[in-house]
Amino acid sequence: MRNGDLRGLRAFLLLHAIISSGGKDHDWSTSLPVGAWARAFDTTVNAEDASARAAVSKALRRLEGRKLITRSRAGKKRLVKVTILRPDGEGGPYTRPGNDNADRFLKLDNKFWTERWYDKLDMPGTAMLLVALHEKPGFEVPAEKFPEWYGWSADTAERGFGKLADLGLLHIDKKKRKSALSDTGITDVNVYTLTGAFAPEQTSEGK
Repeated sequence: MRNGDLRGLRAFLLLHAIISSGGKDHDWSTSLPVGAWARAFDTTVNAEDASARAAVSKALRRLEGRKLITRSRAGKKRLVKVTILRPDGEGGPYTRPGNDNADRFLKLDNKFWTERWYDKLDMPGTAMLLVALHEKPGFEVPAEKFPEWYGWSADTAERGFGKLADLGLLHIDKKKRKSALSDTGITDVNVYTLTGAFAPEQTSEGK
């Protein structure tokens, strides 16, 4: 988010969607030809084959540099093997949340991919969709808390929420709250609830 790497963020989310089990070695990986990775990452759109393949390599290299994945060549066909790591950027092995793993997590519905919402949302919109999926319906997040809680500016958050609202994915309700430090003693608070494709009652169980 801080680096504006939207392609990298989309690739990271897609990898967590398609790598759905630990496999026989419990290494949470999958191996595909680079051309298949290019189609999965949508780098083939309006690009020559060589450019599409190079874009895949660059995106995976950035994720690897952030210690979110490892990659290697697999088998005689030289498939590109990608292994997801813990999403905290510390480089530890991935484990599924639950049981002995108490990490908090969110569920991103497959509609994000099948209905091409990833292609309709910019970086702020994607980031705030993830925030909204992590929160309970009708949540409130003070604008001044975004830098501390999520690492990006209040302006970015507002643009992201606005994008979601414009696409019919978010309802924003304004409520009055007492505020001893405000001029009038009352302040407006935004209350956010996902609607449309990602409304709580419409989301299906997923990773």
